[in-house]
Amino acid sequence: MANKSGKAPMTSWEKNQFKWGWIFILPTMIGLIALNIYPIFATVYQSFFKTGDFGRGNIFVGLENYATMIKDAEVWQSLWNTIKYAIIEVPFSICIALVLAVFLNRKMKGRSVYRAIFFLPMIAAPAAVAMVWRWLYNSQFGLLNNLFGLHVEWISNPKIAWISVAVIGVWSILGYNIVLFIAGLQDIPHDYYEAAEIDGASGVAAFFNITLPLLSPTIFFVLITRVIGAMQVFDLVYMVMDRTNPALPKTQSIVYLFYQYSFNFGNKGYGSAIVMLLLAVILIVTVFQNIGQKKWVFYN
Repeated sequence: MANKSGKAPMTSWEKNQFKWGWIFILPTMIGLIALNIYPIFATVYQSFFKTGDFGRGNIFVGLENYATMIKDAEVWQSLWNTIKYAIIEVPFSICIALVLAVFLNRKMKGRSVYRAIFFLPMIAAPAAVAMVWRWLYNSQFGLLNNLFGLHVEWISNPKIAWISVAVIGVWSILGYNIVLFIAGLQDIPHDYYEAAEIDGASGVAAFFNITLPLLSPTIFFVLITRVIGAMQVFDLVYMVMDRTNPALPKTQSIVYLFYQYSFNFGNKGYGSAIVMLLLAVILIVTVFQNIGQKKWVFYN
């Protein structure tokens, strides 16, 4: 019998399914609200205040933090450092991972071993990764300088330090990108490649005319996530660059600057304003990416 809304009443089985559905998704919803949604609104709110003594008695200053930030050259330098890092990390990590994924997707001996080797940086502790690369980059007894007979200050020269940090970022994220690309490659029907081979197409032609178009949704997903991840880089800068490093001003990211003001200087209001600038930049870049994907992403 239908109720006033015209819908049949729920059976006991449907009610049970509805109840257990909410029970299963409730922990995730609570986690999202507590760890993601609430901090966003709290950060926006905090950006309009000046932090009081001992974290209490915050003083409302309106847009003063934003006005100060606009005039702060250090903020814009940090934002530019972050953009430069993303310009290197994102395209190189995607292109190298795509080529490696194509090779690792073929039938070959030790394929699983190679996949595991490339994925190892993803499971290594960031602190351990930073220490190893700091040893490699050391200007006095580092492996790179001794191996090639160089005398390069890889992480203390302001002109190249940001490139050195970006190289670590590319190396660290390759495994993650490769896994995603291999998953996308395995969804491409092999019939397309057989037809191309019959038509006499070379492997390079098949890559550009079959693999890239059909893999474009995966490439777009990786591009979106890597741009966001690169713009939020913090751990590499924090662990590789010392505070006394002369190249730090030219390598510190916008998130690193946020950390400095919020936790080292105790000015959480100004730090929150810096984060809002980063959020605005990421939103703008993501919007343009979504607009541009209509021209090169092909959905089956």
